[in-house]
Amino acid sequence: MNKILVPIDFSEHSEFALRVAATIAKRSKSELVALHMLGLSDEGLTRRETEELQESILNLKFSDTKFTDFLDRIYLHGVKIQPYVQRNKDFFEIDRIAKNNGACLIVMGSHGSKGISEVFVGSNTEKVVRTSSLPVLVIKSPVVNFKFNKAVFICDFNEVYIKPFLNAWKFFKSFKSLFKILYINLPEEFLNNQEMEEKAREFIKKSEVEDFNLSEDVIFYNDYNLEDGIYSYANKIEADVIAIPTRGKKGLAHFFSANKGESLVNHSDIPVISFKK
Repeated sequence: MNKILVPIDFSEHSEFALRVAATIAKRSKSELVALHMLGLSDEGLTRRETEELQESILNLKFSDTKFTDFLDRIYLHGVKIQPYVQRNKDFFEIDRIAKNNGACLIVMGSHGSKGISEVFVGSNTEKVVRTSSLPVLVIKSPVVNFKFNKAVFICDFNEVYIKPFLNAWKFFKSFKSLFKILYINLPEEFLNNQEMEEKAREFIKKSEVEDFNLSEDVIFYNDYNLEDGIYSYANKIEADVIAIPTRGKKGLAHFFSANKGESLVNHSDIPVISFKK
């Protein structure tokens, strides 16, 4: 991994993301690309501060700007940072900027607080997830000493998710993570053990992944709804991250359409990473 892009809007949530990105960068010896989009979220700035910020950025004089101050953090010491400014707030540009700068991962803060589907649906983060061809790691709360030791990939073994699975498999393999595929067996789509195993076996076969132990690396978990099952298992094994495949057009709204708004659990703050089809 060469570079990691972090969108900055000066909120505490973007600082949560920046801290996590710095941790990943130090461990993978990567460079950070800190992106500020003018107008993305200058909430909290006075009119004078906003004008000064825009003038400073346009003149490429970062030393006296809020952007530079925001990047002056102890946890960033030793990390190479490339400031980047986009003079509009077109979220569709983030993926292009990330790729043009050689980034392999986007780390973003989110104000979502009501579960996985709400983290993305209808938010600026969802727009980035929906339009990005790169993995997007979403952070909603402070994470101390972030790591990729345990990852749970959510999958229903539909063939359309083979590509996201392969991307996730390669990504976590590079971090030597404990990687589990999690299938949530729901009442309305209930399968017996034999049916679930056959479905998983066919999926793994078509993905052509080697060195994958079906009996150990695929988890079948019964629950009443999708999010309850995901959080229950992820919390049980103390997962560091939950990986979600997304088909792009509707972002994660499509993936969670059958269960949106039905989560009953006390929602976890486990970071979520998306892999696009």
